[in-house]
Amino acid sequence: MTLPEGFLFSQSNLQDYIDCQRRFQLRYLLHQAWPAVEAEPYLENERRMDQGARFHKIVRQFLIGLPEDQINQSFTHDEIMNSWWNNFTKAYREGNLDLLKDKANQHFEEMTLSVPIDEFRLIAKYDLIIIQPDSRVVIFDWKTSQNHPKHKWLAERMQTHVYPFVLVGAAQSLLEMEIDPKYVEMVYWFANQPDQEERFVYDDKSYREDGRLLSNLISTISQKTEPVFPLTPDIKRCLYCTYRSLCNRGVTAGDLQHLEGEPEADLDEEFTIDFDQIGEIEF
Repeated sequence: MTLPEGFLFSQSNLQDYIDCQRRFQLRYLLHQAWPAVEAEPYLENERRMDQGARFHKIVRQFLIGLPEDQINQSFTHDEIMNSWWNNFTKAYREGNLDLLKDKANQHFEEMTLSVPIDEFRLIAKYDLIIIQPDSRVVIFDWKTSQNHPKHKWLAERMQTHVYPFVLVGAAQSLLEMEIDPKYVEMVYWFANQPDQEERFVYDDKSYREDGRLLSNLISTISQKTEPVFPLTPDIKRCLYCTYRSLCNRGVTAGDLQHLEGEPEADLDEEFTIDFDQIGEIEF
């Protein structure tokens, strides 16, 4: 089974492949409908996904200048959203997000960039990129997960590798300047734990290693021809997979309280892209 022409790689589908090759095949190659819920309780999981999307939206609105009182009116009766928003505004005014209010910095909200790898394109959609006057770059990613993931778990996620790699590669088209990898930092900021951000400093070695990692991974995926990709040997992953019943890996969803990352949104949205709006490096 070959990849369709124009297939876009991203941190999401690469992570799916690493977690379970069969899930990657079902979701991105066969476009299989999801036969099971991801986590229980189902309605709470759906609510969390919706709230996460709304939080990202209001942060963007705030950063581009929408009045704060107008933002507050959009979730007056939602205790969780109020808590997240209060945590964000406090961190913005007097905490670890004070970098956001420095007017000397350039801001790029909801920016999508891409770089070519072999005959494919690797894309990344950023919550916020800040360019400082000394050419230092900080990537911010907002997380609304109920539990705070371990630093090691985040370090191994494809997002931590893909986002700085794509930014360094695409910087010429975005800023008309080169970015030194050692001046790049990625920050995960958690709405539920605002004082426990996780930071990952990049460097030349990381950039080279990520280039090899991503190129080898994409090459491996593109060359797969099996009619059925193998299932993950880690059955615990299946608890939070929407295809578990299809793969005879159980019918009961995992408990949302024990989910390390965030509830998973509909990833099809990630691939509905206007290429005129993407900063990219030409082939």
